[in-house]
Amino acid sequence: MTYIPTLHTERLILRQHRLEEFEEYALFWKQEELSRYIGGEPSSREVSWSRILRYAGMWHYLGFGFFAIEERETGRFVGEAGFLDLHREMNPSTEGTLETGWGITPALQGKGYATEAVSAAIAWARKRFPGRRMTCIIDTENAPSLRVAEKVGFQRIGEVFYKNSNNVMLERV
Repeated sequence: MTYIPTLHTERLILRQHRLEEFEEYALFWKQEELSRYIGGEPSSREVSWSRILRYAGMWHYLGFGFFAIEERETGRFVGEAGFLDLHREMNPSTEGTLETGWGITPALQGKGYATEAVSAAIAWARKRFPGRRMTCIIDTENAPSLRVAEKVGFQRIGEVFYKNSNNVMLERV
């Protein structure tokens, strides 16, 4: 198994997902406010289970994946952030890139956690995969995530229709 690093920021710890936290993780993805711009509907336990296993597989085979995010002060799970390569069937494609993504528990959004976590993940990835292209796709209606993307250096390069939704495609230059 590939080593999954633990990253520390001022307020957060980015670490591997833990199977013993699965029930909490499944509840995280059941939140409508979280999923409305990520897939459009809350995830079932089964879909959440597949997602967490997919992340482990990405770390194993690709050397990157998503980190669980916890608050340093309280130890509570607040979300996740990291990188994917999903081989999405869309054009233009993000295949072969470090497709960057994040999700923060809706009750904790607006505190800068996404920006802090994504910045730490990007700093790690730049050292581990120097020169590798970073992309992200964000629903055109998701203004908060578009602001986070801009803060961490992503620039709009176009639009893509994916899973019945218009998305902005961004690249970090």
